[in-house]
Amino acid sequence: MEPGAVIPLDPQVLTLIEWGALALGLVNIALLIFRNVWNFPFGIGSVILAGFVMWERKLYGESSLQLFFVFAQLWGWWLWTRAGGEDSQVPVRWLDWPSRIVWLVVTAAIALNMGWALDRFTDASVPYVDAGITGASIAAQLLLGLRRIENWAVWIVIDIVSVVLFIDRQLYALAGLYGGMLVLSLFGLKEWIEAERKARAAA
Repeated sequence: MEPGAVIPLDPQVLTLIEWGALALGLVNIALLIFRNVWNFPFGIGSVILAGFVMWERKLYGESSLQLFFVFAQLWGWWLWTRAGGEDSQVPVRWLDWPSRIVWLVVTAAIALNMGWALDRFTDASVPYVDAGITGASIAAQLLLGLRRIENWAVWIVIDIVSVVLFIDRQLYALAGLYGGMLVLSLFGLKEWIEAERKARAAA
């Protein structure tokens, strides 16, 4: 082997890392559904492991996204602690329609530009799909930190596309993670809608 050559990672080790991301991710989402601030440490661990696996499989957009998620979840952790304390459930609410339109336009612009860059400058396997998931995930994570109910709708779309992508890439543990997240996202959307209705009725 030439000096400086990269040693391929053992596929079994990569699979174990995938399953570690799966386990931490499911705990993260379960706590998130019930608006528990302690979801964030599990989420940070999950995205670090998932990002490593995605980089190994040349999903550069999504891999780089995981680094963003680390900082976004630290930011969200800080916001949620201020909003609801260490143990209480944080309040949630909807965006208004003008804000929804702005979020949609900006997200689409980010995704298209990122897809073009990945297609032109990298060997990403599916640049525009990768970029679409990346752009939508950035929006969803920011909406989550801001405690907006729409984050769940965005995650549902992301989860569906991601399951198909990871099955195609033979990343079955990550496909399982996003499949589990899809089910939990549907439940989370329902729970947050009900929480917002109860808070509005009690006001």
